[in-house]
Amino acid sequence: MSSAPTSGVLHASDPPVLLEVRSLVKHYTGQRRWFGPQPPVVQAVDGVSFTLSRGETLALVGESGCGKTTTAKSVLRLVEPTSGQVLLEGVDLLGLDAEQMRLRRRDLQIIFQDPYASLSPRLDAGTIVGEPLRNFGIASRSEREAQVVELFAKVGLRPEAMRKYPHEFSGGQRQRLGIARALALKPKLIVCDEPVSALDVSVQAQVINLLADLQQEFGIAYLFVAHDLAVVRHISHRVAVMYLGRIVEIADRDTLFAQPLHPYTRVLLSAAPVPDPRRATQRILLEGEPPSPARPPAGCRFHTRCPQAQPVCRETSPNLTERATAPGRTHWLACHVI
Repeated sequence: MSSAPTSGVLHASDPPVLLEVRSLVKHYTGQRRWFGPQPPVVQAVDGVSFTLSRGETLALVGESGCGKTTTAKSVLRLVEPTSGQVLLEGVDLLGLDAEQMRLRRRDLQIIFQDPYASLSPRLDAGTIVGEPLRNFGIASRSEREAQVVELFAKVGLRPEAMRKYPHEFSGGQRQRLGIARALALKPKLIVCDEPVSALDVSVQAQVINLLADLQQEFGIAYLFVAHDLAVVRHISHRVAVMYLGRIVEIADRDTLFAQPLHPYTRVLLSAAPVPDPRRATQRILLEGEPPSPARPPAGCRFHTRCPQAQPVCRETSPNLTERATAPGRTHWLACHVI
């Protein structure tokens, strides 16, 4: 892979905040059957808050089912949040009607996880990439075709591939098509929903390097959903760790990997494979299964599995508060014990 982002710390001179998420909630209620009990409410996302600056990559990490993808899709209103605020350049997206939201979607795009399912098999590659331009009536037909050729070049595809169909491409090439489609409208924010998890390792490196190069060229902000910590360490500026619908820790990349504070973050990092067979690692094992988001425990949601849990952890939910770690670095933590 090419070199990682040069800085994991944001300073006062950095670009202003592009996205601010405040107390985002997404609950799902099951359908009640006749004369049956009321189904429990699934608390997929429960009070998530974070900010994202222009040209920054914020990674959302955590085990499967923690609410990463639901959070990302709620930001885009691909699923409608239950409550909260999603401020893009100060405008609350949740307060916009359908037409206003449609216009704002030019600034918001997504790269889906599965490059095999996210592309229509009935359209050729050039049509797929040019579809966003056509939907918003941007440029004439000949100008749109020229822009599609340029987009193909940006993501490393040849212009003659425009007439091919998705089944004629490899997995990595299909994901490049997805990236080109996301770039077509020159968005300010792209949600990357585990964009390399379905690809081979060698292809993963190519796609991650491509995303990093495009960010440097266009100043795009990424909300990067992932479970592969090696990928996160390479591409992210900051990392937010989620557990059972809530963020438990946010820090810049270097601080989080060097000095994780939350017990759950330490567990995640200890489970990541180390590419050096001579380096001894100590895996932290948790007892028990993760609680159900339909019946989350009271207090800190991690206390049922946390080896450092205290009585207060069972009674009161910790707030995400700023902790002093090093000068010029921000570290947010939701823990009573640390």
